[in-house]
Amino acid sequence: MKDYPGTLFLVVGNSGSGKDSIISGAMEQYPSNLKKIYTPRRYITRPPSETEENIPVTQKEFNELAKEGKFALKWHIYGLNYGVPIKIDSLLSEGHPIVVNVSRTIIPDARKLYKNLKVIFIRVPLETTIERIKERGREHGKRLEERIERAKLYQDFPDADYIIDNTGSLEDAVQNFLQYIRTHIE
Repeated sequence: MKDYPGTLFLVVGNSGSGKDSIISGAMEQYPSNLKKIYTPRRYITRPPSETEENIPVTQKEFNELAKEGKFALKWHIYGLNYGVPIKIDSLLSEGHPIVVNVSRTIIPDARKLYKNLKVIFIRVPLETTIERIKERGREHGKRLEERIERAKLYQDFPDADYIIDNTGSLEDAVQNFLQYIRTHIE
């Protein structure tokens, strides 16, 4: 098990729950007097979108990177592969907090890999989730239906260390997120 002084915060929630918006808002307001926080860009086997910064790679490139041990965490969902760069380990070893949007499917394995890990679940009502998924326009047809069906099944996440309700204002959710992170790094 990797036992680093920095805390790894894994953020989970249904598609459209606002994970990336909350993370982005929190990073903009993160106090500069604290240990620098990082949100590494994930490798994803799809083109980048306006709402999500990633490092687009082909399936072949992803497989090569995985084979070379370039990912600290990786998963496959909705026909796509995602990878978190291994560089997070060196940042965590220096005591930096790391925040990453991940799939809940990797939480059990991540808990076996990282000792200093906290899971934050972003919760919104199903109707809100469906509306947000449709509005962002990233998925269509079968892929859109897959995300909606999955959201129906996973309205809660009992394995989370902390839950943020994102039905109110985004600013409230961001402040709640920041407050939780600060309690684990100060």
